[in-house]
Amino acid sequence: MEKKILLSEKEIPENWYNIMADMPNKPLPPLHPVTKKPVVPEDLQPLFPMELIKQEVSTEKYIPIPEEVRDIYKIWRPSPLIRAYGFEKLLDTPAKIYYKYEGVSPAGSHKPNTAIAQAYYNKKEGIKRLTTETGAGQWGTALSIACQMLGLECEVYMVKISYNQKPYRKILMNTFGAKVFASPSKNTEAGRKILTMDPENSGSLGLAISEAVERAVMRDDTKYALGSVLNHVLLHQTVIGLEAIKQFEIAGDMPDMVIAPIGGGSNFGGIVFPFLRLNLEEGKNIRFIAVEPASCPKLTRGEFRYDFGDTFGMTPLIPMYTLGHNFNPSPIHAGGLRYHGAGAIISQLLRDKLIEAQAINQLECFDAGLKFAQSEGILPAPESTHGIAQVVREAEKCKMEGKSKTILFNLSGHGNFDMSSYESYLSGNMVDYEVSSEEIRKSLHEIDSLQA
Repeated sequence: MEKKILLSEKEIPENWYNIMADMPNKPLPPLHPVTKKPVVPEDLQPLFPMELIKQEVSTEKYIPIPEEVRDIYKIWRPSPLIRAYGFEKLLDTPAKIYYKYEGVSPAGSHKPNTAIAQAYYNKKEGIKRLTTETGAGQWGTALSIACQMLGLECEVYMVKISYNQKPYRKILMNTFGAKVFASPSKNTEAGRKILTMDPENSGSLGLAISEAVERAVMRDDTKYALGSVLNHVLLHQTVIGLEAIKQFEIAGDMPDMVIAPIGGGSNFGGIVFPFLRLNLEEGKNIRFIAVEPASCPKLTRGEFRYDFGDTFGMTPLIPMYTLGHNFNPSPIHAGGLRYHGAGAIISQLLRDKLIEAQAINQLECFDAGLKFAQSEGILPAPESTHGIAQVVREAEKCKMEGKSKTILFNLSGHGNFDMSSYESYLSGNMVDYEVSSEEIRKSLHEIDSLQA
């Protein structure tokens, strides 16, 4: 069989798949941050264009991809599905391992799948500037590229620990015209408040979101763009799984399990949702495993609560598995996974036991990432190593049991801008971070008053 399974440009999906249409239990509604009543579309207009708001609440099964968006997708889509023969050999496993490689995009990750769509809809409604947050910089890079392609300004608040660890991500965003600020910054009331209390604060995605939202609502020509968590963001990412199903049909195979890392859920939802439809509609029995950092374990050790998506309570309250919006994650190298909560759809699917979750420490993840790089020739992003570490665990289980399983994982991006992270691992300076039960209890206690 061929190592690489490719599709033609004509086979880029014409529609995004909306799993809301097929979920046995729909997510609870988001709540207004002040009134605590269910959000109506008008409540979201200060942040998002109306077309994205419609997608956020839609239960239509398929939503057409605009032709202009599909034309830009052609730069890197369809992305390849690759059989990891070298990795299989190194692990000495009977398992068949495939990966969908999203690192072929201009940003080096899956993030442009939604960045292009969001920039397009904002431009159609006359918006001139987008603000956003970014952790490791993959989302910020994607949005800066999308804004450059579609003629919009871009302002990015990058979590300070990643801003310092990954300077080349910042330079790449600057190259595409974006203004990039370390968060917490002095540009916003939220940032200044945190810096007053803790001048050395390393930042969090929740805080960076607060800053970006605050900046967005200051000008009528500005909206906010989010790279994960929300329904419309996960919707746009389903091009990944839709393509992968076609590619498995060509290969004459089908995965027994689909694995992906999870921060807010865009990477995981993008590859999983189309395959989950096969379980829900066609009676397939595919396992779906979301992998999170052990230092930020919202799915495995958090609680299902209504919580803010940001630190300062500017966003709607989202029904999610959360560690509490004030939770400050340890400064691990997988900056894109340092988020306190999971998206409403992901959280509901976990509640319904339609997906599974695992938490893994970063040393195990980087060990798996290095093995993958040495056997497949692609250096994975630190976020992606979490999925790879779970693949290693499953492949070893296949070896112990003498069973052949077909494993698919989403290689969400390359790690070519994350060399300082690999340097830390290779030099022996990287450490694991453990979050105590007391820390989680304290953080969750702070949001008790938010519960509906």
